[in-house]
Amino acid sequence: MDDIGSAAGVTGPALYHHFAGKEAMLVAALIPVSESLLHGGQARVTLHPEDASAALADLIDFHVEFALNNPAVIALHLHELDRLPEEPRRQIRRLQRLYVEEWVGVLATLRPELDAPEARVLAHSAFGLMNSTPFLGGEVDRRRRAALLREATLHALIGR
Repeated sequence: MDDIGSAAGVTGPALYHHFAGKEAMLVAALIPVSESLLHGGQARVTLHPEDASAALADLIDFHVEFALNNPAVIALHLHELDRLPEEPRRQIRRLQRLYVEEWVGVLATLRPELDAPEARVLAHSAFGLMNSTPFLGGEVDRRRRAALLREATLHALIGR
């Protein structure tokens, strides 16, 4: 709470004056993030209607940048999502599923040997790799970390 308050320019406890409680704050944080990921993913796929390789590279760039810029959001999501009330949790999960399906569609084009459930497994594994950023130390320069994450993700999805 103190970190969130500090980012907003107030103390952690002051946040409770603006929200009904911790759950309301989490919902207010996680739904817009999920919406932003979905809309960003859709925009990147739309940019490359005839080039699935370019769409995948753009999706990877987009998500790596998100992950490197928002490690606290990723950690918050990992630790708190299942503690939310059912309706907002379902809304967040729905947005996430739609985001995953953007990746699945691109992977299905690039890897026609995969059926949709297999492409979904690969997409989720890629998110696990990219979302490892809260657990990475700062001993590797940010640009190099981004390059390594992009390379590893592409290799995990395509095998090159």
